[in-house]
Amino acid sequence: MSQRGENALVAWLTERLRADASRVPVGIGDDMAVIRLDRPVIAITSDMLLDGVHFDTAEHSYRQIGRKAIACSLSDCAGSGCAPRSATVSLALSNRMTLEDVQELYAGLAGMAEEFCCPIVGGDTTSWPGRLAIDVTMLGEPMTPRGAILRSGGRPGDLIYVSGPLGGSILGRHLTFMPQLKLARRLVSEPALSAMMDISDGLAMDLGRLCQASRCDAELDEQQLERAISDDARELERRDGKPAMQHALSDGEDFELLVVGGSALGESCPELIPVGRLVSPGETVGRLWLVRTDGTREPIEPRGYEHFT
Repeated sequence: MSQRGENALVAWLTERLRADASRVPVGIGDDMAVIRLDRPVIAITSDMLLDGVHFDTAEHSYRQIGRKAIACSLSDCAGSGCAPRSATVSLALSNRMTLEDVQELYAGLAGMAEEFCCPIVGGDTTSWPGRLAIDVTMLGEPMTPRGAILRSGGRPGDLIYVSGPLGGSILGRHLTFMPQLKLARRLVSEPALSAMMDISDGLAMDLGRLCQASRCDAELDEQQLERAISDDARELERRDGKPAMQHALSDGEDFELLVVGGSALGESCPELIPVGRLVSPGETVGRLWLVRTDGTREPIEPRGYEHFT
């Protein structure tokens, strides 16, 4: 990209990412952006995506990669019941990338951000001999006066729901998923909602985190869980022999919602798939169990994608 330089990129970004001045009075071009919010509380999330870990520039288009980078943070907003308001994007560009490559990357970033009315208002750009890294920071506001929806609100007896099929996202869905913001907006108005988060590291791993925060254990129902297994998970079972249910429990990057609360949630949002319930904890808080169709109860290891392992 050196043949055209950083100034050319900033000039292009200033024009390409021009935001509504009533919401973003100061955007790209100054040391800091200035945005107007509707509520006194803001929520912040950051996601860093790395070439070779979250995407592969040898296989995926820069537009797909940019779309995913924004969609991951939008999914965090959905999981917390927050409306996205603005984002900053910092890039460590490979020095093998051209200006056209970067513009294609921003086409994916900006396209997804604009679809959810979340302007990109700034960031930073560097280049180096290594692989592409993308860091997105997103600001949001709680969708309702009750505030952000936390992982810690679950209670014994609450039902566990997921918003869609799980497992096998590596076959392509990890790039094409749609953040569940529309569903989240409906859920946050439901008195029966107790806790919520998005599923990024696998159902077992993320449910374990929710149980730890809520001081509960969880029982997953084998028969109900079968309904949540994706076609991709079943395809992977044919390829690698690993049971489709294990893919559904631990593959990660599904970016569906993990929802906990009363039975009224399933009545008001019939697209939710019930998969189990929270139960009182044993000696060790946060344990997961699989209840087989014959009634036997087996422990589930909270396995999923985990960095530093």
